[in-house]
Amino acid sequence: MKPKSLLASFLFLAVIGLVVGASFAAEDPGGQAPAPRPGKMYDPKTVETVRGEVVKVHKNERHGRSFLSLVLKTEKGEIPVHLGPSRFLDEQGFRIEPKDNIEVKGARANHKGKPFLIAAELKKGDTILKLRDENGVPVWRGQKQR
Repeated sequence: MKPKSLLASFLFLAVIGLVVGASFAAEDPGGQAPAPRPGKMYDPKTVETVRGEVVKVHKNERHGRSFLSLVLKTEKGEIPVHLGPSRFLDEQGFRIEPKDNIEVKGARANHKGKPFLIAAELKKGDTILKLRDENGVPVWRGQKQR
């Protein structure tokens, strides 16, 4: 085989490998789409404040880190809310449990046509916890990892 055709064959196989690998990486082993990355989806123009009762609290593992989200029952129905790293909320002493009444200020986003809220600020009783600044930059960013 000529060197040019060998190189062309190698490049063709490399491109095919990247395309196939990327398609497998886009799904988890269960065949479900990966969870959205809230930090990349925060749009300050969609910020709103909602109030309601916490229905569920979820702890999700991603890249060796644990993240919290919840489902909030509002007047308009239930909406998932992405909070942030569970370590950060624990360090702040901010606990959220089902049946808690809270207020969430955050940006509305969509993943595969399903709406959710990316929390910037939580209010429970008189306690307020800031999670993101007005541009959606997480306040835990830049903190020393433990």
